[in-house]
Amino acid sequence: MIYLTGDTHRTVNIEKLKPSHFKIQKKLTKEDYLIICGDFGGVWDKSKISQQCIEFHNTRNYTTLFVDGNHENFDLLNSYPVTKWKGGKVHQVAEHVYHLMRGQVFDIDGLKFFTMGGGISVDKEFRMPGRTWWPQEDLSCEEIEEAIKNLDQHDWKVDYILTHTASNRMMKECFGFQKEESRINEFFDMIQMRLEYKWWFFGHFHEDEVYEAQRCTCLFNQIMRLDQLNTSILFEDSEF
Repeated sequence: MIYLTGDTHRTVNIEKLKPSHFKIQKKLTKEDYLIICGDFGGVWDKSKISQQCIEFHNTRNYTTLFVDGNHENFDLLNSYPVTKWKGGKVHQVAEHVYHLMRGQVFDIDGLKFFTMGGGISVDKEFRMPGRTWWPQEDLSCEEIEEAIKNLDQHDWKVDYILTHTASNRMMKECFGFQKEESRINEFFDMIQMRLEYKWWFFGHFHEDEVYEAQRCTCLFNQIMRLDQLNTSILFEDSEF
């Protein structure tokens, strides 16, 4: 099974993943996956809190996957060796915790996932470069080239898109406001028009909502099971 949720911010929003809330995990195995749509935050520093956070994810019954958000320590995250997993590049943070790198296409349980983390910190002027904010939060030209190369290899057809933020178009149509505008949002505008996909999942906006017309779901506190994707519900109450 594949489950998805939104930002965890190291331990700030991790309560939703505890067995008292995410009850079905007692029945899961390491062959099941929980995907966090950015702002994982567990790879923040080398403190005891960060180590305990990673250990928390690593010891769940399932395997934890995440795309990066804008609130990540990219210097530390990118220090992990790059390896291949399920057809794409990953940073293996722990035995059962994987960072799904940008511009990759993964084959997970027979489904194709295009991943592109990143986003813009609208509060970066109040943060400290290299300590609480990193410029790598936005896309580089090399990451865009990597994404296009990989999508070319898959004929621009995937099942699902996993990101942290959204396209300019989705922000305007779904939220009615422009939270940010950068290279990554412009790239997503192109992806939204050109890539053939079933559904798009993202976090970042701290809300739980399904946008049927835009074929996307914004996730934060709620957890949804992928094979129960429904435009009217985010999860089955009986399972959690």
